Amino acid sequence: MKIFFPGPVPALCLFLTSLAGGKEIKTVNWPQFRGPSASGIAEGFETPLTWNVPESENLKWKTPIPGLGHSCPVVWKDRVFLTTAISDKERDSLKIGIYHEIAPVEKDGPHAWVLYCIDKATGKIIWERVCHKGVPKDKRHTKSSHANCTPATNGKRIVSFFGSEGLYCHDFNGTLLWKRDFGILDAAFFRVPRAQWGFASSPVIHDGVVLVQCDVLKNSFLAALDLETGKTLWKTTRNDLPAWSSPAVSLEGDATQVVVNGYRHIGGYDFRTGKELWRFRGGGDIPVPTPVTGHGLAFITNAHGRLAPIYAIRLDSRGDVSLPPGKSSSKQVPWSVNRGGAYMQTPLLYGDYFYNCRDNGVLACFEAKTGKLVFQARLGPGLGGFCGSPVASGGKIFYVSEIGDVVVIKAGAPELKVLARNPLGETCLSTPAISEGEMFFRTRSHLVALSGG
Repeated sequence: MKIFFPGPVPALCLFLTSLAGGKEIKTVNWPQFRGPSASGIAEGFETPLTWNVPESENLKWKTPIPGLGHSCPVVWKDRVFLTTAISDKERDSLKIGIYHEIAPVEKDGPHAWVLYCIDKATGKIIWERVCHKGVPKDKRHTKSSHANCTPATNGKRIVSFFGSEGLYCHDFNGTLLWKRDFGILDAAFFRVPRAQWGFASSPVIHDGVVLVQCDVLKNSFLAALDLETGKTLWKTTRNDLPAWSSPAVSLEGDATQVVVNGYRHIGGYDFRTGKELWRFRGGGDIPVPTPVTGHGLAFITNAHGRLAPIYAIRLDSRGDVSLPPGKSSSKQVPWSVNRGGAYMQTPLLYGDYFYNCRDNGVLACFEAKTGKLVFQARLGPGLGGFCGSPVASGGKIFYVSEIGDVVVIKAGAPELKVLARNPLGETCLSTPAISEGEMFFRTRSHLVALSGG
């Protein structure tokens, strides 16, 4: 197994996920969306199985966070970072549930885009920095926010992305080091351009480089920036339509590559140069889930449109590896599934199994290498929709429903086995973070920390 460390690794500073060579590697840091390598996995410490936040069971602390945001917390050693967008309204509107309205929120008013640094032990806010103030340059969906992108850190720098409001890099003292303005990044439904839904692709830090995927209505691109200066190292044009997916970095094979989801252009790019390595056409037309990599494969899923597919694509692919019409597999695409893809959630690759959950809570488990369906079942009644992506630790997988109930299931089981169902007490549309067995949930109005098991 190859271990991917995002950014420089000071001695004794970063302990990562999983087991390597029989030696346990402990997860202390959760540096980006879905944690180390965007895997969603943290090992080495016991996570809680049960809790009840309204009754303070296993609750470590609960810190109010103003405004509205769906960005996820990230953790480095003793600090937690989180972003939000605070309007001049007493409370921003948010409509949860499974529905098909496409109209954006109108007249959202002035906002302040804020980065928080929070003490991991106590929940006390160490510092907060206003990155930008003004009227949002584009609109958001009724289920979205103006702070959707999860920040990223390498232990020295913290990078926050707010779409059309810019990209910001601070040090751990809260000093602004640099910022970048990419202009209007209009993430709208391409069939109805007035339906602006809000930018949501999170930045990634790897080996001193910041990666951003900006698939929007006009002039889509993938870019690499120098973490120290913010200067562009390379920028590759993408002929694709709006997507809400974040890029993923894979170290498997002979070339470090950046893997991206898309509608017209799913693909892999050389990390050092931005040169396209492979491409695949045929995704759902509103791509949201981030690619997941492992076993020499890139797992791509999305929904909406005609296909709603799941694809397992070999990472050593080169050139166009799109499936011919009527085919579900090839040498470079060992397996695929039509009409089974996830809309909002990034899937989970945990051991030899691939877990894909749809918005309605129907979970499908596949053998990762073969695509054989192990089981398909609903997580439970009365949970509403699911937007946040799953995370896993110690043989447990955590699924967060929008109403704020977290379903804990047993990993590796031949059928769905629910271990617990735990309330957060508020709605939750973001993905939790895990550090040293403690779990961090961003709910509607709070950052919640749960004690380790």
